[in-house]
Amino acid sequence: MTHTTPDHATRRAGGAVVPVLAFAGIVVAVMQTLLVPVIKDLPQLLGTAPSNATWVLTSTLLSGAVATPIMGRLGDLYGKRRMLILSLSVMVVGALVSAVTSQLLLMIVGRTLQGFAMGAIPLGIGLMRDMLPRERLASAMALMSSSIGVGGGLALPAAALVAQHTDWHALFYGAAGLGVLAIGLTLLAVPESPARAKGSFDHPGAVGLSAGLVLLLLPITKGSDWGWSSGTTLGLFGGALAVLLLWGVYELRVPAPLVDLRTTARREVLLTNLASIMVGVSFYVVSLVLPQLLQLPTATGYGLGQSMVVAGLCVAPLGLTMMFTAPVYARLSARYGPRTTLIIGLMVIAVGYAGGLGLMHAAWQTIITSMVLGAGIGLAYSSLPALIVGAVPASETGAANGLNTLMRSIGTSVSSAVIGMVLANTAHDLGGGVAVPTMHGFRVSFLIATAAVLVGLALAVFLPRTPRPAAAQHTQLRASSEEDAVLERAEEVLRGFRGRVLDASGAPVARAKVTLIDRRGRQAGSTLSDVDGGYALPVPSEGPYVLAARAAGHGPLASAATHAGDERPVELDLPLPGETVSA
Repeated sequence: MTHTTPDHATRRAGGAVVPVLAFAGIVVAVMQTLLVPVIKDLPQLLGTAPSNATWVLTSTLLSGAVATPIMGRLGDLYGKRRMLILSLSVMVVGALVSAVTSQLLLMIVGRTLQGFAMGAIPLGIGLMRDMLPRERLASAMALMSSSIGVGGGLALPAAALVAQHTDWHALFYGAAGLGVLAIGLTLLAVPESPARAKGSFDHPGAVGLSAGLVLLLLPITKGSDWGWSSGTTLGLFGGALAVLLLWGVYELRVPAPLVDLRTTARREVLLTNLASIMVGVSFYVVSLVLPQLLQLPTATGYGLGQSMVVAGLCVAPLGLTMMFTAPVYARLSARYGPRTTLIIGLMVIAVGYAGGLGLMHAAWQTIITSMVLGAGIGLAYSSLPALIVGAVPASETGAANGLNTLMRSIGTSVSSAVIGMVLANTAHDLGGGVAVPTMHGFRVSFLIATAAVLVGLALAVFLPRTPRPAAAQHTQLRASSEEDAVLERAEEVLRGFRGRVLDASGAPVARAKVTLIDRRGRQAGSTLSDVDGGYALPVPSEGPYVLAARAAGHGPLASAATHAGDERPVELDLPLPGETVSA
């Protein structure tokens, strides 16, 4: 449940909100991508061993994975705009730290701080949901979700150009400047959301999740260096399993958890998050394979002999196509729903990778592969936040999208580890410790990406269908301005049920699940009661409904009610039986 003020923020949200939030997402992607052109030179630039230099990349991944769900929950509690600005500010500080040093330890500190910017993606999506009218929301969330790919695609050639012609520290100064610009634009153009989740921040849950993620992602990213069967790798995996299991048990028992695992376990949320891992795997494969193929010398017999900058330009269509896919997604989703759009996107990705197996012999062929994959990944990425937003209460948007973004990050981490291992094991040894990837390794990598996409496609097929209710269709047809959309959303809330869930003694029951069931026995909506036991459920159309309430330690209660469709909500308290029941 959400505690909100009047729709003042929604009325203030102007046309600059979407491009400003999308720009913030692009800045985050730039921060992630800026070191790609100099990865192979990092050991020399930092005066350290290659195994130590990889911590410059690993530290950003770990801090981003930890910060994303935490910043999402903080945004739900204390304001998404406030947390967005905080995330970008920490990134700017980290970029400046990295810009003034060539020492490994300080560089790792700076890159760790930069990873906090990853929270900007779910926070931006949450702000859009809270402020934008329905007819603008689909395309806006699609653009925000795709911004990570857009920024990466555009930043790669720009970073290569800077690294090739100036001191590599200029990359960090550029990222800091973009971060300051994003903060300024956010302060000027984006109002704070009035939506707030009730409850307090779950500090033990944050510590537990952070420890579990670090223990999980460390062996994934460093397993190739340590050995996948080494005691360190296996021990960390075992520790991650133990910590995350204990964390899950704890989260199920606290009234205001960092991550609502009951919501996360819902079919639509669980399958969407699992599909997100597969999309993350497929997205990162092309980013690892094509730049290497393009830059390998032609003397290998299959390398394309392009410069760092040209290689970046050939891969740039991946991000550009993702950006131009956002309005296409909005039309497809409005007509067929985000589930169908996700399936279409995954099918396009599969075609891109399967076709890419034969398009590795010229630079122009890699451009075609990048464009096809960009279209598919853009559709898939755009569908994910819409599926999450449609399945969770508004008060959990930030945390839920933060978890979904984390799932994508886990996918890219797994992809990096697996593809890195494949390319290393199939590399050709030229002697003197020099090994180059082979065409066989590139093709095996594309086949792995295709397999991941097919798994994601199978998961997407089992997502529940979510037909648009009549009220939503009516809103899309009639809303000609933001004011109309705001009024119609208010009417939906008014025409529904509200009340409190109470136990046998009349005390409020928090986090009870209240489900709305239509005359055909299908679920028409659901929510969780707040700390005062209160709930509110809009209805898609007038007619008879059944409200069912369930809470841990109580038997279920179904209370029949008929909704007449007038503008006043039906007040209905739901008393739960006092006896306890087994789980």
